[in-house]
Amino acid sequence: METITDAAILLARIGLGLIFVAHGWQKFFTLGLTRVGEQFASLGVPQPHVTAAIVAGVELVAGIALIAGILTPLAGILLGADMAGAFYFVHATNGPFVSQNGWELVVALGVGALLIAAVGAGKFSLDRFLTR
Repeated sequence: METITDAAILLARIGLGLIFVAHGWQKFFTLGLTRVGEQFASLGVPQPHVTAAIVAGVELVAGIALIAGILTPLAGILLGADMAGAFYFVHATNGPFVSQNGWELVVALGVGALLIAAVGAGKFSLDRFLTR
């Protein structure tokens, strides 16, 4: 049973991590930080250009950490906080559905990241390998 649990944690880490990496990559290399900062400014995000760089970095780096299972509690907490900010500044007032820019995706991603932070990376991770 433990192996099944660890395999499920691995799949969750990879799935969540890939989504976060894709969003961080998009902010850095597709949209660009200037455009993301301008979008953040229009949404009332404090220090929008600084925040854009921090958010993009957290999503990219912590997403990679989640996939690899390294510094997993820290990565999960940072990603959960990132999604809390997205919920507050962008999605909270739009209802639940992502098709209406709602909060369902950010809530799912945020609680998933926090769950991984709480339960740990499992045995198929660099965290487990490095703490042996």
